Amino acid sequence: MQNGEFARSTQRLIQMLRPENVGTAAQTAITWFKPQPSPSGVIEPIRNFPNLPAALGRLGTLEVRLADGKRDVKRAQKLRYRVFYRDGTAIADAATLLARRDKDAFDKICDHLLVIDHASQPSIGGNQPVVGTYRLLRQDVAEDHGGFYTEDEFDIAGLIDRHANLRFLELGRSCVLPRYRNKRTVELLWHGVWTYVRRHRLDVMIGCASFEGTDPVRLALPLSFLHHYAQAPEHWRAAAHPSRRIEMNRMAKEAINPKAALHELPPLIKGYLRLGAYIGDGAVIDHQFGTIDVLIVMPVAAINARYIEHFGADASRHAA
Repeated sequence: MQNGEFARSTQRLIQMLRPENVGTAAQTAITWFKPQPSPSGVIEPIRNFPNLPAALGRLGTLEVRLADGKRDVKRAQKLRYRVFYRDGTAIADAATLLARRDKDAFDKICDHLLVIDHASQPSIGGNQPVVGTYRLLRQDVAEDHGGFYTEDEFDIAGLIDRHANLRFLELGRSCVLPRYRNKRTVELLWHGVWTYVRRHRLDVMIGCASFEGTDPVRLALPLSFLHHYAQAPEHWRAAAHPSRRIEMNRMAKEAINPKAALHELPPLIKGYLRLGAYIGDGAVIDHQFGTIDVLIVMPVAAINARYIEHFGADASRHAA
């Protein structure tokens, strides 16, 4: 690609990333945000996995479903411990070390999305391994139990009040085993989330997404990129709590190299942007997990039309 062509391509990408243009991105000739079909074609419904709860979908030997009871939740917690603490930068307290599970009070009120690999060797308990998970908290449940997890870092009360006629869903604790961090697993997780959203008639997804590390200077480029090109418009914006807020605007817009900034974005944040998400105002350092968190705000109405077409507007295309 010649320099002039690359510059034009970069400008198109930046233009697409701007929040005011996210809703019309499906009409833009783009490649970076184009959803890719899975190797086996489509996510197929599960029909014949005996003695299992109703599944949401499958790709080959991978199945996505909701946790069914405490034992399934513990399996999700063990996966999170492995990814966040054993292999990651999170700092475990004594109780977490003893339990070898990442757990908190929110686990009891959330739904837990699980990706299971039916081709892997069963555990000692006879269960197929959980290789990916997402934690889901609906607004009505959160309001009955003291609020969202996200509220500890970001002031989302005004955002929710401005959209009192909409129903919010919090996404959190997303993790996947390293060998499964590929297109198939991610697509299956998002199929599960989308099915859940449509099943419960939810309107807005929110949650924290993380950069590894706690030094905002080192992350100046990607944080500044998100501030200048993906910040939520005013009516969708929420800010980090003043006592915890760190500035994302650390570089002038004209000093940003978009290609380099995109390279430094974590895959999960890239995925949210592809779908049509906005980024909140300010970031927060999470010292326990060794991360810097940004707020994700994703109205269902703003989701890239390509993805709605891919998964089905009512999630029935791949429904189990």
